[in-house]
Amino acid sequence: MKVSDTTDRLRQIMKDNGLNQVDILERCKPYCEKYGVRLGKNDLSQYVSGKVKAPKQDKLTILALALNVNECWLMGYEVPPERTESQEQSSKESNIFKTVQELYGKEAVDCLRLFIQLNPEDRW
Repeated sequence: MKVSDTTDRLRQIMKDNGLNQVDILERCKPYCEKYGVRLGKNDLSQYVSGKVKAPKQDKLTILALALNVNECWLMGYEVPPERTESQEQSSKESNIFKTVQELYGKEAVDCLRLFIQLNPEDRW
């Protein structure tokens, strides 16, 4: 059940950790560079002010990684705020798919996704 939103959660993180928007942007920089996502002052300001209620998935992921919180929690859902191992795995897989697409194209990513869905004994 969703009882908050990203605005509430960002404000809570800032208050609890004594952070300002510049601090959050600094934490985001390495992830923005790694994943090729642009998250600027204007974006974060709109999330914190509530002008934009929900960041797009790529920016939400960057914020969650930088703040070390669960994406669903950051969106306002009543789940534990801690990141889980499966979320870390999902981020790694996204990075792999992005690299494969850059090197070999979308068709290679589609093939890789189908391959992963096979039972391990059917892969070879």
